[in-house]
Amino acid sequence: RQQNLAMQLLKLVLNCLNFDFVGNAADESADDICTVQIPAKWRTIFLQPETLDLFFDLYHSLPPMLSQLALSCLVQFASARSSLFSNPERAKYLGNLIKGVKQILENPQGLSDPGNYHEFCRFLSRLKTNYQLGELVMVKDYPEVIQLIANFTITSLQHWEFAPNSVHYLLTLWQRMVASVPFAKTAGPHLIDTYAPEITKAYITSRLECVPVVIRDGLEDPLDDTATVFQQLEQLCTVSRCEYEKTCTLLVQLFDQNAQNYQKLLHSSSRNPLEITVQEGRLAWLVYFVGTFVGGRLTYTSTDEHDAMDGELSCRVFQLISLMDAQLPQSSNEKVELAVLWFLDQFRKTYVGDQLQYTSKVYARMSEVLGITDDNHVLETFMTKIVTNLKYRGRCEPVISRTLQFLNDLSVGYPFYLNFVEGLTFHTLMFQQSKHFPFLGVSDNYSLSDLRCRTVFYTALTRLLMVDLGEDEDEFENFMHPLAVSFESVTQIFDSGFEQAAAKRMLIGLARDLRGIAFALNTKTSYTMLFDWIYPAYIAVLQRAIELWYREPACTTPILKLMAEFMQNRFAAAYISFSFFLFMKTGNQILSLGTLSKDQVYPLKLKGISICYFALKSALCGNYVSFGVFKLYGDNHFDSVLQAFVKMLLSVPHSDLLQYRKLSQSYYPLLECLTQDHMSFITSLEPHVLIYILTSISEGLTAVDTVVSSSCCASLDYIVTYLFKHLAKEGKKTLRGRGISQDGQRFLHFMQQNPEVLRQMMSILMNTIIFEDCRNQWSVSRPLLGLILLNEKYFSELRATLITSQPENKREVFDRCFRNLMEGVEQNLLVKNRDR
Repeated sequence: RQQNLAMQLLKLVLNCLNFDFVGNAADESADDICTVQIPAKWRTIFLQPETLDLFFDLYHSLPPMLSQLALSCLVQFASARSSLFSNPERAKYLGNLIKGVKQILENPQGLSDPGNYHEFCRFLSRLKTNYQLGELVMVKDYPEVIQLIANFTITSLQHWEFAPNSVHYLLTLWQRMVASVPFAKTAGPHLIDTYAPEITKAYITSRLECVPVVIRDGLEDPLDDTATVFQQLEQLCTVSRCEYEKTCTLLVQLFDQNAQNYQKLLHSSSRNPLEITVQEGRLAWLVYFVGTFVGGRLTYTSTDEHDAMDGELSCRVFQLISLMDAQLPQSSNEKVELAVLWFLDQFRKTYVGDQLQYTSKVYARMSEVLGITDDNHVLETFMTKIVTNLKYRGRCEPVISRTLQFLNDLSVGYPFYLNFVEGLTFHTLMFQQSKHFPFLGVSDNYSLSDLRCRTVFYTALTRLLMVDLGEDEDEFENFMHPLAVSFESVTQIFDSGFEQAAAKRMLIGLARDLRGIAFALNTKTSYTMLFDWIYPAYIAVLQRAIELWYREPACTTPILKLMAEFMQNRFAAAYISFSFFLFMKTGNQILSLGTLSKDQVYPLKLKGISICYFALKSALCGNYVSFGVFKLYGDNHFDSVLQAFVKMLLSVPHSDLLQYRKLSQSYYPLLECLTQDHMSFITSLEPHVLIYILTSISEGLTAVDTVVSSSCCASLDYIVTYLFKHLAKEGKKTLRGRGISQDGQRFLHFMQQNPEVLRQMMSILMNTIIFEDCRNQWSVSRPLLGLILLNEKYFSELRATLITSQPENKREVFDRCFRNLMEGVEQNLLVKNRDR
């Protein structure tokens, strides 16, 4: 019973300390709320040393389940705002915290519990977050405590399998300590340069030592959790730059030792696959470390000596690349390849391009060993590696994806690498693509999901083409020739009672290729070349594919995304009619699917509808053409598309609109475009369609997704503004007022017959503003004035209801707020009046 009471009391204290006193935290559970805004009235309690002593004593005396709560409270005590204390009081408070840390580390038995261990790591991290290094150094027992913390960190890193999620906090502590060294103003020694290299060494050696254990015992490999690895490496790169000479010496020694062992194993007459795998795992970690330390140059002050050390480390990785590629195609290790790509990307960011100082010493050693004298030679090495990966590692999707992302990053920065011989780079990729890159093929050995890589590949390839393309149509035709051959093959298969599987795979690949090309084209001239190439010769092929395989999203989705990409491009005015036609065809095919099971609804129906909505929204908002021209020239494509939109909309239950994120994020922005520029279409809709749309807006107003709720507010604002203006015209009884269209009159009559629709939405908005954490307050406020002016009587009733629902001591404040809200407001929707 006493333990239960202690637990409840500790939880109460923790909840009080976790409270967001100033209301500036979006998520109170987030760990990055590192400063607790303690109320000034609590100051006396915090100044009493007995308060901290109590919680430290509770930690030492309670069982693990309760001592963990005591540590959680101490984490918040360590995060108390600095303005709560005077300088002497703050130093004394910090001294008490450090004294408690020393006691815990001198008696570490309780830290064997994972919960206690995790909270203690958080506690140490918060100490540096809320106190400067200069303040920590001035504490009486600082030398002993920093040594204890360093030893604790080293032991934690060596036991890599125990509470791996807690390591983040220890690395955060040392990262911040090292980062603050240049700014520390204190006469006492901070000792960071003594212990930081030991921390780095412990991390490196522990990761190398874990490899044989993971492989032989079949444990989960830390390298598989790339998000955690990259996060820890980012922290380690700062720590490693303290006494960088020691770090580099260690890494060079380990790299040489492991690389030599690997070479011996490769050339051994009795090759042991297990030993080779272990050695490759160690090399993967070492390559990650080299990439991390080279990338650390961006986050820490570097010298020529440091650049020369980076050159030493980089030489070894480039040599390893040559060694690994020499084993192809017989053997390849995915983890090593991913590590190499990480290193190449870090080297590119640090030593290639405009940011490079050409006097950098990084190339001195690389020139002696590898003949790499500058960034131009490095770029050639990059491209050779990319081509090798695309040729020989086509069956390894992670390596292909990372390689293509690296190529894409290079192509984005390509204009900065003008000294590079782009002809060699481009044509190497160009002429080898269809023949030597397996992921571009249509073999049944590859799954359809592997074809997604083609979009990124052609995006990068087209960016390289654009560097010198200009108006050279022959060069563009050469570039598109492999795709033209594929289209012709598909056409022949269609005409000859085709083999579905081959034609389908070809079309999926072509759609993804064209989407990548369309995405990368950024001039009107180049986009026109693409339009002339694809229309009308190959449009019919895409249309035929939609008609044949409308029940197979693996085929229809890439084609629809291609259409959406055409619509999104600024130079796509010529595509509008074609895209509208394809939109209608797709919509009709989707609607013909009939009843679907719940697990089929999204992939077969709703995903296609969401892409269609996104494409239509891009066309309506792109200002490509004046849509009135369609009616003027008797072209009914636009009207037909809007009708197809209505049919698709009515086939989707309201619950699905908000349940599926991609559908809601395409439907509501589309509805915003329609209400903004095409109210004539909205007013012409049948009453049941209007009810559906207005209900969807009402439900979307309370959506968690701000994209959805903001679009709903904007749509409602446009509808309310339309109603107010037309009611004002009717009231004036002018000739112009009597000229309201029949559809407009019908819409006004419908809204007058259904006043509860707007009233409900006004009630939702008022409750959102008053009682909820409104993250898009400006958007919510836009339709409010129009709703009030259209429903003044209901607003008065709602106001009275809201006031009476409050406690008596708050009713006067609420009443004053409502009076201030409407003070000086006029009967119009001018911008000046809205902003009052």
